[in-house]
Amino acid sequence: MKEKKPLSEQEKVIEINGLYKSFGNYHVLRGVDLELYKRENLVVLGKSGTGKSVLIKIVVGLLAPDHGDVRVLNQHVDQITYKELLALRLKVGFSFQNSALYDSMTVRENLVFPLIRNQKKLTKGEITSAVEEMLDAVGLLHTINQMPSELSGGQRKRIGIARTLILRPEIMLYDEPTAGLDPITCLEINSLINEVQERFHTSSIIITHDLTCAKAVGNRVAMLLDGKFERQGTFEDVFNTNDERVKPFYDYNFIQ
Repeated sequence: MKEKKPLSEQEKVIEINGLYKSFGNYHVLRGVDLELYKRENLVVLGKSGTGKSVLIKIVVGLLAPDHGDVRVLNQHVDQITYKELLALRLKVGFSFQNSALYDSMTVRENLVFPLIRNQKKLTKGEITSAVEEMLDAVGLLHTINQMPSELSGGQRKRIGIARTLILRPEIMLYDEPTAGLDPITCLEINSLINEVQERFHTSSIIITHDLTCAKAVGNRVAMLLDGKFERQGTFEDVFNTNDERVKPFYDYNFIQ
């Protein structure tokens, strides 16, 4: 499997400087610096409990930083009004680990829901066209009238991504996109993440423990160690080390 090539640095869509976040005496983020560039796939790695999910929640304004600066699409997330924050969140799509589909709705209805909630002026024809386009983009147009319970885990992941994409976000956040999937389906999801990047020109942060996924989709990789991103670069840059905090992560994925 070839390592994905990095992009040349260009416009920053997320810029984080000196970010700190603690919960009581538990210091999670201890001076995080991170950039996401336009149309880049950035993989964020780290052990459970290292603050990856906390970081993403701060990016979308669900948690406030203790210190530091967080800019998303040139807006300071902790300084804008609530109305401005809601508008910003529409430009940031979140693909949940469990797909977060509504079990009582068909696939069509799952995709229609965010559209009619956020874009009230669309006609029925425009809604139908948008739903069919997104399902076609993830290769699941034929499931349009099915219920989530009738789908495989991989199909639910794809539908979850389609539902997120239907609002045409500029930034995608993927939370463990290959978790719980068989190896073949993992490869399909990796390919889909790359297809989304190319077709919809998204900038993405992918949180994962799956190094095969990291190598396949990441233009750049950042590893969260002791509350900071101490190793960033290509996949080989990050893992070409004898650092005892890093080697077990690689060995678990590729040697065991």
